[in-house]
Amino acid sequence: MKSPRVVALAGGVGAARFLDGLARILPQEELFIVSNTGDDAEIHGLHISPDIDTVTYTLAGLADPQRGWGIRGDRFHCLEALARLGTETWFQLGDRDLATHLYRTERLRHGHTLANVTAEIRSALGVRAQVVPMSNDSVRTRVCTPSGELEFQTYFVKRRARDSVSGVRFAGAERANPAPGVLEAIAHAEAIILCPSNPFISIGPILAIPGIREALRQRRQRIAAISPIVGGRALKGPAARMMRGMRLTPSAAEVARQYADFVGVFVVDQIDSKESPCVDALGMRPVVTNTVMSGLRERKALARQVVRALEIET
Repeated sequence: MKSPRVVALAGGVGAARFLDGLARILPQEELFIVSNTGDDAEIHGLHISPDIDTVTYTLAGLADPQRGWGIRGDRFHCLEALARLGTETWFQLGDRDLATHLYRTERLRHGHTLANVTAEIRSALGVRAQVVPMSNDSVRTRVCTPSGELEFQTYFVKRRARDSVSGVRFAGAERANPAPGVLEAIAHAEAIILCPSNPFISIGPILAIPGIREALRQRRQRIAAISPIVGGRALKGPAARMMRGMRLTPSAAEVARQYADFVGVFVVDQIDSKESPCVDALGMRPVVTNTVMSGLRERKALARQVVRALEIET
């Protein structure tokens, strides 16, 4: 198989929006997307892979544009019926979305790997980019709070990310292997992009898989990362609140510090241009542009800036 031109490390909604723009200026076939699976969970007996599905639905043109997750126009009749039976329904699963989880769970139960099942789903939905889990092994994000350690979806969805966070850990990461093709793609790709995802709970689990961070260090000058923090705030998700709980300043420069050992180009929003000298001092080339993806035009413009910074021909 031909090596992909661009590898992207991706979380959920923010990553999916950026990748939507990237896939409109580069052929989807040239993209190799490594998805976070630390958020995966078993809900109602089904294996849920939220970040994989958000990226896949977005590239398939199926994602709900308002929420960013789930399927556009989906209904929740099954969830309503479960609620009448007294089952907890805090995790929202639409009726058509359930088909994905039923299929995935059945295939995994019959011994297929998560990478193989993910490839089957994205192919069935017409997605030409390769979407690959970070690992076929079970790795689960655990969030450390004053109430104790929380399973990620309990923290993020059930408790609405209201708990103060003192740290995170990735259960099973030390025993996990990168999914087939991940290290090879990193080694041979023309460029690698870290999407604007939470550095701790979206990119962090990927980097925790043994071998991945080491492989990235070998490609430092061909790697760009996009800050998910703009003006001290996260545009999506709890990154800023988490950083404050971990006694870190919620800033683009602090995100850059998390990546300084393997990223050569760091993209910050115009509002954070004053942080460019801090990024430069870390040995990273700062790129200042609009990173707020309020619509398709902005998604494509950001993707073009990153592609240009990495000197990728379109």
